[in-house]
Amino acid sequence: MTVVLDRLSIHYGRHPAVLDVSASFGAGAVGLLGRNGAGKSSILKALLGLVRPSQGSMRVLDLPADAGPEAVRAKVGYMPERDAYVPQATGFEMVSLLGMLSGMPRRDAWRRAHEVLYLVGLEEQRYRQLSGYSAGMRQKAKLAGALVHDPQVLFLDEPTNGLDPSGREDMLGLIRQLKADLGKSVVLSTHILQDVESVCDSVVVLEAGRVVARGALQDLTRATERRILLRVAPAALDFARFLPAAAKVRDEGDGRHTAWLLDDEPTQPLFAAVVQAGGVVLEFAPQRRSLEEVFLSAVGSDATVAGARDDAVRPVERPGREGRA
Repeated sequence: MTVVLDRLSIHYGRHPAVLDVSASFGAGAVGLLGRNGAGKSSILKALLGLVRPSQGSMRVLDLPADAGPEAVRAKVGYMPERDAYVPQATGFEMVSLLGMLSGMPRRDAWRRAHEVLYLVGLEEQRYRQLSGYSAGMRQKAKLAGALVHDPQVLFLDEPTNGLDPSGREDMLGLIRQLKADLGKSVVLSTHILQDVESVCDSVVVLEAGRVVARGALQDLTRATERRILLRVAPAALDFARFLPAAAKVRDEGDGRHTAWLLDDEPTQPLFAAVVQAGGVVLEFAPQRRSLEEVFLSAVGSDATVAGARDDAVRPVERPGREGRA
């Protein structure tokens, strides 16, 4: 396991941020998903020794539960949510400084700074001051800083924060590359559903400091009933009256229908009903549950995913053009 949490609780004064969380994060990419204020960043900070839990234990990789923060940080790269840089420093100066602060000799830190800045696509901007970087470039510089000491695990806190669609896809592509090509394990803390679906193998869903769902994405999106998209001709065909009682269907218009079957029910009755009504099946596409449906089911139907509230879990962010790298 990359990370193991056992009955972890974190309080800020009397305010509970995390309550009795137990979870195991495997190798690969794990999504830590939840609305703003759900406790995601608090868990990452506790693992790094930046906040002290009120109860419970934590383990990172093969380190003992009582390992000190320095031992954990030697194996972990951390990309914070907020901007964290010296404005007058260049990208190279900041990343090499972070390497030296992690204990690397100066020449090794310089060499690694060049390598990771090239990896994230900032080789041509490495001698520019960070104050002149775009939002996308600053996010890439933070990622380079997290990689400079060659950690086994990356904690990425809202890595696509403030990015436009192009910059967001660049960042997600880098994360996929780190996982697939360099063998890094990633804990991706985010409130954006598509980011988790794009790069993660499994997910832990938090709501109000508690775990409300967890598991492999493939398992979580497997429904107890199957959903199938049908397109039939003629478009006005009424075949619902020929379906068995175990099947449900909804007319979506223009010959398209959504059908539901219990998991163990055969699909042949759908075809038979269409033929019996005098039509033909033009398209037949089985569907899985989306992560959005998993989230809403876990946290309750009053949650929003449409961006109506600032703390919403959203399918995608669409900031202004200034976020592009």
